[in-house]
Amino acid sequence: MKAILAIAPGSPDVLQLCDIPVPGLPSPHHLLVKLAAAGVNPIDTKLRAKPVYYPDKLPAILGCDGAGIVEEIGSAVTRFKAGDAVYFCNGGIGDEPGNYAEYTTLHEDYCAAKPANIGLQDSAALPLVLIAAWESLVERVNLQAGQTILIHAAAGGVGHIAVQLAHHLGARIAVTVSGDKRAGLAHGLGAEKIINYREQDFVQEALNWTNGRGVDVAFDTVGGDTFLRSLQAARIGGKVVSLLSTPLSLADAQLARLRNLSLCYELMLTPQVMKLHDERVRQRKILEQGAQLVEAGKLGVLISHRLPLENAADAHHLIEQGGVTGKILLTID
Repeated sequence: MKAILAIAPGSPDVLQLCDIPVPGLPSPHHLLVKLAAAGVNPIDTKLRAKPVYYPDKLPAILGCDGAGIVEEIGSAVTRFKAGDAVYFCNGGIGDEPGNYAEYTTLHEDYCAAKPANIGLQDSAALPLVLIAAWESLVERVNLQAGQTILIHAAAGGVGHIAVQLAHHLGARIAVTVSGDKRAGLAHGLGAEKIINYREQDFVQEALNWTNGRGVDVAFDTVGGDTFLRSLQAARIGGKVVSLLSTPLSLADAQLARLRNLSLCYELMLTPQVMKLHDERVRQRKILEQGAQLVEAGKLGVLISHRLPLENAADAHHLIEQGGVTGKILLTID
């Protein structure tokens, strides 16, 4: 089969198209899936540049997001049969095959039936961003109807899913975006307050929007100074949840304590990195609930670029340049 291998740590040029054997089933509970597409995420570029989890297992197939057709099942599989259309977040961090390939294998318990009303390839763009947004808003901060939330980079991969999820939960939504086109997208997805962070101070705008109180929840998908300034945009006793490692100084920690903030972190790869089976089953159930939202017309995924598998390096260049709207897909014939 054709696969993209990260042959060494480094620039996108280390991603090489190779011919390798189709993987065998690792256990009786595994599926062999013929992939239709792989979603490309910022974590892929970071693990290519520095394979922190399994640095000794290169070359590796990257790509956590995938969707395809079940081609073979193990003798103990009960949840799927050959021919089923599925989507999942699995592999791609170095310990087991990722999805920049024509085939992959995964445990049946980590796999969900794809949403019935969107294409198979488009389904591959959804798993990681859906799980990250769901765990952040539903599980970390318990976002409630009527609460106010500030979502950063609302036109990005996780951001545009988070806006739709927050809207579904009944929250009032403010967002930061970089221009009119992204503002229109965020408004169409349910955002009430649009903040152009290049022209406006998002802290002051959030305070103005909430009559000086601050938002109940700030969702940081950017990190760095955006995270630190979000501590001032959240209300006293509010919550800040971040997808990134954050540079908290003693003064920042004291500010968070003075404001009685709850600081939450979200790394949706934790169950895979730490090999937590039950947690991975829980994440699969998020994909099943997400599929129901897609089928009900309450959630959609925006694809900004569709590139053939052999152009994986180009996809990584696009992400590292910044400003990608929605998701990038690698399509597989």
